[in-house]
Amino acid sequence: MSFFRSYIAPLLIVLIFVLAMVAVSARIFLPSDMLAPAPVSQVQLDADGLPPAVSSLLHGSADFAS
Repeated sequence: MSFFRSYIAPLLIVLIFVLAMVAVSARIFLPSDMLAPAPVSQVQLDADGLPPAVSSLLHGSADFAS
């Protein structure tokens, strides 16, 4: 168990950090149109002021309402 704590666990932590660093820094090499943040679209809200997907989760589907 001490071998795992001394060698394997730190190696896994460093590998995860390096993988995250590569994923984040990969934006440098993307085309300029992909560097921009994703566009925000308007979401249709129902009568309760919730998006339809959230409303159906909270109140149930309209198909099953009796």
